Amino acid sequence: MELALNEARAAQTRGEVPVGCVIVRDGEVIARAGNRTLGDKDPTAHAELLAIRQAAAELKTERLTDCDLYVTLEPCAMCAAAMTFARIRRLYFGAGDPKGGAVENGVRFFTQATCHHRPEVYGAINENECAALLRDFFAARR
Repeated sequence: MELALNEARAAQTRGEVPVGCVIVRDGEVIARAGNRTLGDKDPTAHAELLAIRQAAAELKTERLTDCDLYVTLEPCAMCAAAMTFARIRRLYFGAGDPKGGAVENGVRFFTQATCHHRPEVYGAINENECAALLRDFFAARR
């Protein structure tokens, strides 16, 4: 999760919402990204989607069945769906997101009958540090 936090901090220095993600396979980081929605002028440029795209390109496959995804914030519905399509094995996330999260909050995407793949989910990893990074970012913008 520390590597994901580093990606989140890098996103913050670019003026992006500080969310970072890494994808690991067999103990090796194969993809890393921070949010780039503003920089790319792309509302889908969330850290998770960018890392999934990078991992798929690296492995030359759309199926990331033996990969684990670490992200500093509970994924939204779009990112949860992408994890399902990619067949991510395990999801580790930092801070919960009562407003926009879709794993333990909101629609609880992976519990829906229409969800065809459910990764193992582990939340609250480095939760305090992940939450503080976001809280401080938004406090500075108000």
